[in-house]
Amino acid sequence: MRLKDLAEHLGLSQTTVSRALNGYPEVKEATRRRVADAATALGYRPNASALRLATGRAGAVGLVLRGADELGPHMSEFLSGVGSYMASQEIDMLVTTVASHQEELAAYRRLAASQKVDAVILHSPTIRDERAELLTSLNIPFILHGRTEIGRPLAWLDIDNTRALERATSHLLDLGHQRIALLNGVRGRTFAEHREAGYRAALGARGIKVDPALIGNSPFTDEIAFRLAQSMLELRPRPTAFLAGSMMTALGVFRAIRQAGLELGTDVSMIAHDDVFPYLNADNMYPTMSTTRSSIRQAGMRIAELITQVLAGKPAGNVQELWPVELVLRQSSGPAPARR
Repeated sequence: MRLKDLAEHLGLSQTTVSRALNGYPEVKEATRRRVADAATALGYRPNASALRLATGRAGAVGLVLRGADELGPHMSEFLSGVGSYMASQEIDMLVTTVASHQEELAAYRRLAASQKVDAVILHSPTIRDERAELLTSLNIPFILHGRTEIGRPLAWLDIDNTRALERATSHLLDLGHQRIALLNGVRGRTFAEHREAGYRAALGARGIKVDPALIGNSPFTDEIAFRLAQSMLELRPRPTAFLAGSMMTALGVFRAIRQAGLELGTDVSMIAHDDVFPYLNADNMYPTMSTTRSSIRQAGMRIAELITQVLAGKPAGNVQELWPVELVLRQSSGPAPARR
């Protein structure tokens, strides 16, 4: 089936059908859905090569990883989400790995010069992200998985990390915990700063002073979390609860708790941030893990959809979504143990 045939079937112009299929914002949502449903039902698929010739686009979106270590379970889930949507649109993903910050900036300059990608996805932004400033100056469309402030409207999708940690911390405080440890992400990353802000807000609302010894910042790995939690459990008084930045972090904390001869959910409580990993289910752990739940795969799919809207002409400042985070209580968060 050709575009002309699909347009005649719908009684619409070829221009309208083409714009509807490519996500142009001026097309009404009802029309876009009608066109999409008809295309699916009739088996219409645009010719990718012809589309690229007609639009002058590369038909690819770029993503730069900071080192091979960044291609861990979180990034794998994110890429699964991005890739599944891009594949449905016949858009390729160009993934580049670099070893340093300067190499990363150079990679974006190469992408701009080569015109190999139409847009870029920026992940784990900092509070004022130099990469966002560079891509803006290079005039490359991009979307952030997270947020940054560079003094101009940007396209982004983020979860409400501040509110998520404020709720989780408040819940532990309601259970009587006062020595609450936070195993957070790398300092300077926006999500980590927002999470600490929520943690501090909850403690401050109860008049509890923040103990710097109970805050750890690092990449989310089992081994690093184990060593951080181990050192914190040696403090006197020790923490009675942990906020783990990811499920990988939670595994390390759990190992440290067991090695210290303590029981999770009774002697020490924990709430983990759960990225809904298909191979690490909080319901199947023992004890089951309380979490602030958010799907990184769903975020990847939505970000891929949003960047196609930016490429179709939607203003970046109108492509901004803040997702709430659900607090799911299970067995790992219990009342604070009696003081001895």
